[in-house]
Amino acid sequence: MGFKVKVEFLGGLDVISGGVREHKLTIPLEEGEATVKDLIENITKTIIADPKDIPVFIEDDTVRPGILVLINDTDWELEGMEDYVLESGDVFTFTSTLHGG
Repeated sequence: MGFKVKVEFLGGLDVISGGVREHKLTIPLEEGEATVKDLIENITKTIIADPKDIPVFIEDDTVRPGILVLINDTDWELEGMEDYVLESGDVFTFTSTLHGG
């Protein structure tokens, strides 16, 4: 049971995952049952090491504004956002667009 997806944190967002940019995640559901909402929950439980970093990534139960989300190199808004159904081998890229100057 379960399937694998790849998660990337770019634009300095890797600070919430111990400086690691790429993660291979096993989703503990059957393929076709899990959505991005499940992925976000999985990330907050398994990748974000420090609970105080969760608000850097999540706001109001979704990815916070200022973070670009790509699903297989396509803007997640075109893919249904949190309702997108995960498939084995999917690549999810989270990039912070907020930078100091």
